[in-house]
Order: sequence, then C-alpha cells, then structure tokens
Amino acid sequence: MAISNDIYVTSPLLPPLSEFYPYLEEIWKNKQLTNNGPFHRQLELSLADYLGCKHISLFSNGTLALLCAIRALVISGEVITTPYSFVATSHSLSWSGLKPVFVDIDPVTGNLDPDKIEQAITPQTTAILTVHCYGIPADVEKIDALATKHGLKAIYDAAHAFDVTREGNSILQHGDLSILSFHATKVLNTVEGGAIICPDLETKSHIDRLKNFGFSSETTVDAVGINAKMNELQAAFGLLQLKHIDHALLQRKECYQRYRQAFCHLAGSKIIQPDAHVSWNYAYFPLFIGPDLNCSRDEIYTALKTRG
Repeated sequence: MAISNDIYVTSPLLPPLSEFYPYLEEIWKNKQLTNNGPFHRQLELSLADYLGCKHISLFSNGTLALLCAIRALVISGEVITTPYSFVATSHSLSWSGLKPVFVDIDPVTGNLDPDKIEQAITPQTTAILTVHCYGIPADVEKIDALATKHGLKAIYDAAHAFDVTREGNSILQHGDLSILSFHATKVLNTVEGGAIICPDLETKSHIDRLKNFGFSSETTVDAVGINAKMNELQAAFGLLQLKHIDHALLQRKECYQRYRQAFCHLAGSKIIQPDAHVSWNYAYFPLFIGPDLNCSRDEIYTALKTRG
C-alpha cells in the first residue's frame, strides 16, 4: 500500500490533464503529427528563450541527440569520457564506432577530473565527452581549454542540467555542443525527448538535416541521416511543462532541503552539491556512502525505498 507522505526525488512532472486537452485538440485540428510541426517549432523557440541559448534542435530522445552530435562533429578514433554516468553516454560512443577512454572522476563533484584528462590523450584522441553529473557543472573552463590546446572537440552531456547556470550564465553554452534529455525523470520532460544546444544557425540547420534522414529539401537528401525527430504530442507536452516549470523547480528545491535536513548529520556519508556560484535545478539528491558508516549503501537504499 502506498505511503501517504512519499517524497520522491524523481517523480515525473505531470501538469493537470485538463490543460493538455486544448493542445491535443489543436493537433487533431491541423492533422500534423510530426515533421517540424507548429508545436515543435514553438517549443524550440520557447526553450531557447527560457534557457538563454541561441538555437535548439529537438529530438525524440536524448540518446539520439547524443548520437547525432557525435556525427555532426565528425568524431573518430578515441573519445575521453567519464565512467560515472548512465550507460547512454558511453554506449553512444560505441554505437558510433568510437573507443571510449575512461578517465577517473573528481570525488568532490562526481564529474570527470580535468587534471587527469591530459595524460589520457593519444594521437587517436579526437574528442572529450563529459557529463554534468547530477546537474552539477563540470569544470568547463579547464576542459574547454584542454580541448582547444589539443585540437579536440568537446561535447557536454547535460542530460541532468536543465536550467543550471553559473554566475548567471547557462552551462549549456560551453564546448562545441551540449545535449539535454527530456526523459520522464528529468526536471522538464516530454515523456521521452532530448535536444542539442547549437551555437549558430548553420550548425542547427546541419543537425536538423541529420535527424530527418539527411533531407535538405522535400526532394533532396545531402547527408546520411537518421529518424530522430520529436513529434507534435511530445512538443505540445513540453510546452505545457514549460508553463509549470518554475513551480516544479521550487518543489524540487523543497524536496532536496527535506532530504538534506534528514541526512546532513549522518556520519560516514557525504552530500554532493554545487558551489555557491551555481544556480541548480535540484534534479537529484546525490548522497555518497563511505566505508565508515555502520550500514551499507544498499541497506540505506532498501530502507529508503521501503519508507517511500
């Protein structure tokens, strides 16, 4: 039986169903279900405005966005990446015929340790793919500088990092490309979905072609593409989510604070959090369990799950 006071960190944001009906009626009215429909175009513009980014290309999921980012940047050989991420990060490299080269993480942030990257670079290295783990910004200045120094591409898997800023600036505008996920567990979701943050219109146009079979016009295919488009139902749901996102972020912060209050005095554990210059989205509550605690990580996990 469900416990009445459950406090789930990643419970999906579901706005009132009644507010979704007008979007569905509009889709039924115009009969356009996919292929750059009006809701798709509107969501790209609205997200770019909300996130303070120049251009956004929407995808049916974040993994396909990552695959297309790799293809768009013509990456080959070896890619330095983090071993501490959801499997989609390294799987995208392997699916693209690339060799993931794992570099250890910084135990304070959980992110790729920039001080260990350079020693892993070889003549076959062409890119760095790192993650803003739990939405906590990676050391983008050091990573971008290393990429520039060695002539490497830099991709940021920002699946966790919707609306995260540092000193007032979006962390999505670093490197060559950044990727967002709009999976059901993310801060803003389109049930499934993703996006690539593009630095200019030319890059966006190229990526838009890649995600739509390589079509540059109704009759011309000028690139080897894939079908990774976001459909109109997903886009409409995203627009509705965007109307509620500010309240949802406040709720997540309150939930985080409840967890922090409960765990801040637990000896042998460490709460991972960003520094004071970061405006965070509170998407997760990362808690590292050390060897000095009198119970294991898995025992704590089971106890928490039992209690809801």
